[in-house]
Amino acid sequence: MPAKSRRRAPGMSPGERREMIVHIALPLVAEHGAAVTTGQIARAAGIGEATIFRVFTDKDELLDACVAEALRADHVLAGIAAIPLDQPLPARLAEASAAIEAYLARMGTVIGALHATGRPGRRPPVRDGGAPHGGPADPGVDRNTAMNRTRDALAALFEPERDRLRLPVERVADLFMGLVFARSRPPAGPGTPASVEEYLDVFLHGALKEGSTE
Repeated sequence: MPAKSRRRAPGMSPGERREMIVHIALPLVAEHGAAVTTGQIARAAGIGEATIFRVFTDKDELLDACVAEALRADHVLAGIAAIPLDQPLPARLAEASAAIEAYLARMGTVIGALHATGRPGRRPPVRDGGAPHGGPADPGVDRNTAMNRTRDALAALFEPERDRLRLPVERVADLFMGLVFARSRPPAGPGTPASVEEYLDVFLHGALKEGSTE
């Protein structure tokens, strides 16, 4: 009886190959900065080094692609959109804050590692949104569009409380976004940094005790 022929798994398209290599390279770039070698990346990806240069012109193009991926906000915006609206508002906002802070930390680690290893602050060309004030960015989006996308995602978290808010939902979302970005860069100095719960308590209820209006 003739042996059955095996079907070969379909190969990756060039775009899929690029995406896979960038995904593998990103933590290595965060660790080693510009000193990472294409050999290290190839070994981590389980491919030959020549495969990298079939989809990237050179190492610089690969590093630019890693920066672009670090700047992408798709995942954080999707994460915010997935926060259940039946949770209490403080819990919703704590999840959103954690998602944005993790995004900013990843972005800062990758770009910081590249700067620390002597690579100039090159960034991929902007297509149609970047990051407002260091906030969630998409390399294909301008700053205003990125700010609006982030604000809209956060505004949806406040929507169930719309009738209880002192300001329009969009304005409250703007203020909260500014709070999260400021919290991601705490001022240097003595004292224990405020917890997210303390920030949220003051944001939602004010700094004055109930009944203290003078």
